[in-house]
Amino acid sequence: MRLVATEYLSLDGVFEEPGRWSGPFFNDEAGQFKWNELQASDALLLGRNTYEGFSAAWPTMPGTGEFGEKMNTMPKYVVSSTLDKVEWPGSKLITGNLFDEVRKLKKEPGQDLLLSGSAQLFNALAQENLIDLYRFMVHPIILGKGKRLFAEVVERRVLALTETKAFKAGIVVVEYVPAKNR
Repeated sequence: MRLVATEYLSLDGVFEEPGRWSGPFFNDEAGQFKWNELQASDALLLGRNTYEGFSAAWPTMPGTGEFGEKMNTMPKYVVSSTLDKVEWPGSKLITGNLFDEVRKLKKEPGQDLLLSGSAQLFNALAQENLIDLYRFMVHPIILGKGKRLFAEVVERRVLALTETKAFKAGIVVVEYVPAKNR
């Protein structure tokens, strides 16, 4: 499996609580894109905060159709040093060495392992160069404050642009892979 980090971002790099600001830009194009992304994935990788938000919302969210069915039934790997158990169906707590466990998951056959939100986990995996594809949905909004995605602990990294898509509502999807020999 390849590890795909997919993140909603504002123009000024804020990723925090996209449910509070991304809604006006979400349309059929974005919905189809997220559906295709989910269909290309075999499992989710989540940090504790994102897991807690997703597990509280998805099982009882009305009108999610096939998207919700897949979210609720697919395997979910949860990284946390504070949780003792995970109860959302299909969830498994990663308790060993994070980097070794992610390397093992990446060696398994299958489609994408999708990392959403989870800034602390995102930054740890970026630092270890374990992310195979960075996918950012950049929204046409400046928030001025909020958590930025990249932490200062992530060392300089050059990425190569592999794809861009623009949606009518102003969202631009950019995809990058770690650059070779730079």
